[in-house]
Amino acid sequence: MIKAILFFSIAFGSVFGQTLESNNVKTFSLNSAEGLELINVNAVEVEHYGKEGIQISAVEGKINVETLVIIPEIVFKDGIIEIELTGEPAPSADPKMRGFVGVAFRVDTSNYSSYECFYLRPTNARADNQLQRNHSVQYVSHPEYPWYKLRNNYPGLYESYVDLEPGVWTKLKIEVAGRVAKLYLHNAEQPSLIVNDLKHKELEGKIALWLHTSTLARYRNLVVTTK
Repeated sequence: MIKAILFFSIAFGSVFGQTLESNNVKTFSLNSAEGLELINVNAVEVEHYGKEGIQISAVEGKINVETLVIIPEIVFKDGIIEIELTGEPAPSADPKMRGFVGVAFRVDTSNYSSYECFYLRPTNARADNQLQRNHSVQYVSHPEYPWYKLRNNYPGLYESYVDLEPGVWTKLKIEVAGRVAKLYLHNAEQPSLIVNDLKHKELEGKIALWLHTSTLARYRNLVVTTK
């Protein structure tokens, strides 16, 4: 088991299965937490539904804090992020929690609280209530634009429905160009959510695996194409 090291990273020549494919494409198998920067989370290697990856959960007792896994070496502004992930409420989570899991980008590592993010709410996707289903995927821009502010001020604009299953591997792709970002799921040709006004405009920063403190998340096969 690999235990959490808060705000700590290790530099390696070959980081957690990284393969340099070209000058602008990097692949990370994420079958080890070596070299990752763990922010208020634990990481452990896992095999889930026959696929290897890393399992991420919040450090015990951590609430209302950023829970991120920072990917080193890459500075990201525009490009494509592809990954497989799963999310489900942690065993000890309140029943109202939804298994919030996603990817943050343009992360400011000076404070770890400023970033753009797309995330999923897997348990909402097959609810009997259609309004709840419509809250299956979400865009946020921390710290100024959390989900509740966007929902209250712009109902339906920054979230939408897509079919999801808690704990099941899901293919996710994010395309970013300037202030436009598109979220694709399940290898679909059309995006599930389009954001035409990223709130941090055209800043650059790190990529991070993102989860809520109430979530048990897993990740594998990260591919980043920078432009």
